[in-house]
Amino acid sequence: MVGQQHLLGAGMALRLAFESGQAHSCILWGPPGVGKTTLARLMAHAFEAQFITISAVLGGIKDIREAVERAQVALASGRRTIVFVDEVHRFNKSQQDAFLAHVESGLFTFIGATTENPSFEVNSALLSRASVYVLQPLTGDDLKQIVASALAVAALPAIEDVAVDRLISYADGDARRLINTLETLAGAARQEQQSEITDVWLIKILGERMRRYDKGGDQFYDSISALHKSVRGSDPDAALYWLVRMLDGGADPRYLARRLLRMASEDIGLADPRALRMALDAAEVYERMGSPEGELALAQCAVYLAVAPKSNAVYKAFNAARALVKNDGTRPVPLHLRNAPTQLMKALDYGREYRYAHDEDEGFAAGERYFPDGLASPRFYRPVERGLEIRIAEKMRQLSARNLARSNDAPKV
Repeated sequence: MVGQQHLLGAGMALRLAFESGQAHSCILWGPPGVGKTTLARLMAHAFEAQFITISAVLGGIKDIREAVERAQVALASGRRTIVFVDEVHRFNKSQQDAFLAHVESGLFTFIGATTENPSFEVNSALLSRASVYVLQPLTGDDLKQIVASALAVAALPAIEDVAVDRLISYADGDARRLINTLETLAGAARQEQQSEITDVWLIKILGERMRRYDKGGDQFYDSISALHKSVRGSDPDAALYWLVRMLDGGADPRYLARRLLRMASEDIGLADPRALRMALDAAEVYERMGSPEGELALAQCAVYLAVAPKSNAVYKAFNAARALVKNDGTRPVPLHLRNAPTQLMKALDYGREYRYAHDEDEGFAAGERYFPDGLASPRFYRPVERGLEIRIAEKMRQLSARNLARSNDAPKV
């Protein structure tokens, strides 16, 4: 088997299972075309087990019952069974639960294959009974090995080295895609009597390269996470790389614009308030111009956010305030902060003793309280010593000192 040496290399988990002859239930998680089904079939061959395949896309409870019956017959004759469920994430909870008792009893060994994160798509009871193995996309060297094998066993014309590199790039780590493409090329070469697969001819046959991209699955969320972390980590080149990767893969630029807005608020905040305006401008430019012209504005924004000073002080303050409000009771608004548009409200002391900040020295009512009575003044917002927040922090220290001085000067009761 080509690839997956982190599982099949000497001393690795699945290599030890093969060598010991001990099958165990497992879930194979990885992108398309990396050998999940092949690996399951190899297990069945190595363990001399009956191999039953169920497609979660087309199958259901009826197929599971039939698999159980076949496994019981095989067990009676002393033969083990492997039940392989392709795209197991497509089964609902009750369908997944149907395997539990039989996996627990040892009637058969369960192997599930999925392209989605099992921790989200496979129920916890089944996960607890199966080991999860993560399969990786095949490397360029892995794919070159497959090309060499294909040339050795199939009626393919020679392939120039540049064309091999382009073919491997086109396959994008997917062996199934590579093999299907080789078969297409073989047929086209026979039809056109092509004696060699050149790079120019390859481009003509394949057309514009379409990369594998999962717009709603793990690859999508992993990529946006990488973009966000690159911006937060102040690496403009990495931010551009992931932005372009997502645009190239078909991600909606409007979604990327929304995420850039989130980054401007969460990771930059008041360290550079212009960042939020830059993100809004980029989103507006894209709405006006569309692709591909508007994508340049998103790139400009990503670079600006990456090099901007960073602060999550407002983000942390907002979360702290939200947590306090959620856990605290609904305290009444202090009388001096209430509005008093009617005589009755004024008679009830609404707004009484409120100090109008603009009438105070430097526009600040030192010592005035704005929190509910009985609630100690929490410190939600703590500016960092970066960007504009350096000046904000200094201003807050000055105001705090004036509040303290006013409190010390107040008559003691």
